Amino acid sequence: MPLRRLVPRRDRDLLDALVEVADDVGAEMVRLNFGALRPYLVSHPSHVQHVLRENPGNYIRGGDSLMWRALERLFGEGILSEGTAWTASRGRLQPMFTAKRVAALVDGMSEALNEGADRFTPGQRIDVAQEISRMVCLAINRVLFGDRIPIEDAMRIVRHQDVIARSVRWRILAPFIPDAVPMPGDRAFRGAVSAIDDLVLPVIRRVRAQPDGRDDVLATLAGATDARGEPLPERPVRDDVVATFATTTETTYVVLAWLWPLLHERPDIAERLYAEIDRVVVAGQPVRNEQLGELRYTRMVVDELIRHYPSGWLVPRTAVRDDVINGVRIEAGSTMLMSPYITQHLSAFWPRPQEFDPERFAPGAPKRAHRWAYFPFGGGAHQCIGMYLFQLEAPLIIATLLSRFRFRPVGQGMPHKQLAASLRPKERIIMTVEAHRQPVRD
Repeated sequence: MPLRRLVPRRDRDLLDALVEVADDVGAEMVRLNFGALRPYLVSHPSHVQHVLRENPGNYIRGGDSLMWRALERLFGEGILSEGTAWTASRGRLQPMFTAKRVAALVDGMSEALNEGADRFTPGQRIDVAQEISRMVCLAINRVLFGDRIPIEDAMRIVRHQDVIARSVRWRILAPFIPDAVPMPGDRAFRGAVSAIDDLVLPVIRRVRAQPDGRDDVLATLAGATDARGEPLPERPVRDDVVATFATTTETTYVVLAWLWPLLHERPDIAERLYAEIDRVVVAGQPVRNEQLGELRYTRMVVDELIRHYPSGWLVPRTAVRDDVINGVRIEAGSTMLMSPYITQHLSAFWPRPQEFDPERFAPGAPKRAHRWAYFPFGGGAHQCIGMYLFQLEAPLIIATLLSRFRFRPVGQGMPHKQLAASLRPKERIIMTVEAHRQPVRD
């Protein structure tokens, strides 16, 4: 498939151009011709399943695959790497992110989110991504890091993550260029990584020097030992802390940023969402775990939101050995390009894929044609460990805010998509906060 087929035209961007290509060929395997880079576009759910689930040992994150070589300079060798380092890191972190463990964090998260909502005042103009990220940081810092990271430092880390996500896109799109060759964004990337270390390392050192017996993620990592029972060196602890902070904050605030202008564009969805939250949640009080089960439509909206705007839009892998997928021979060293966005917009598996429709996830909706037509958190052994946290935190944020406020856009429609390390709105989303008075309950 030559590059000219992918040049954006009209209002179509690169991602939607790739969706069109995949639809045209019935989601069969396509080799894209970007000159020196010729990755396979893997979009059919069964082919995605083969790579991520059935033969994952042959398709690794490392090598020259898109994204990973660039991001390993931030995350190092840990939960976002491969091999023995990943196995050890996964063993340390996975017990902290089971569904049962995360469910036990709801009350603490909800209280922190309710405190965060106290910042909002009617008439105030807000940058949605910035304010949602502050709420996320308040919640994550409390339940995962024991309130040890001051909120302003946490917000600085988020801003540095944003710099990294945007600056690394040139390396993602040109992985064949050696690291020694300067690229746009390299200096900003290095500066942001250094700044994150300046904020995170002193906290880690304090906790390691004065353990307090708590069982949050930071305390667990700081007290972790290796296979010989010796304390871990500082570097793997740092890598896991930075990766945990990034994976438990960025997805939530980036995905939720799309919601607020969308509710203005779709008043039918907004009114149904408002009605459910008014029925279930008491304004000004933390949302409790038992109330989450009643927020069924809210959960449907969240599921459709991450189908339509998956933060992790790109899931690249490198083939270690030759393989065959649906009759196509894959040579060792080939780059495999999978994208939740593309697969989750295929017309063969999603009726009206460009339409935002939470009814796709209604309890009585028809079963999806293929299990792997929907994989917003990746899949297989490397499925995002923050998945359960997002599925609880996102409805909590929506319910907390909409029980107290409404949000009106300031002269803009839906933002455009920006391809970076994560899929994010290209323009700032500015909203005006309006007071909301809940109906009188019987």
